[in-house]
Amino acid sequence: MSPAPFQERAWYKSSYSNGGQNDCIEVNPSRPGHVGVRDSKLGSTSPMLPIRAAQWVCLIAAVQDGTLGA
Repeated sequence: MSPAPFQERAWYKSSYSNGGQNDCIEVNPSRPGHVGVRDSKLGSTSPMLPIRAAQWVCLIAAVQDGTLGA
């Protein structure tokens, strides 16, 4: 999948990414059924990882409940 289907203006950082912290990602839900993920430090020059929306939901749930990497 090419990054082209994701709208450039739709990238956003987590509300936890404040205070000049540099270890952040940006996400983009502008393509139906997918979420784009990229490095916030690189912005539009960052490689983009497309993730299916269902997999994104599972990833977020695993981070929240502590089972990621368990």
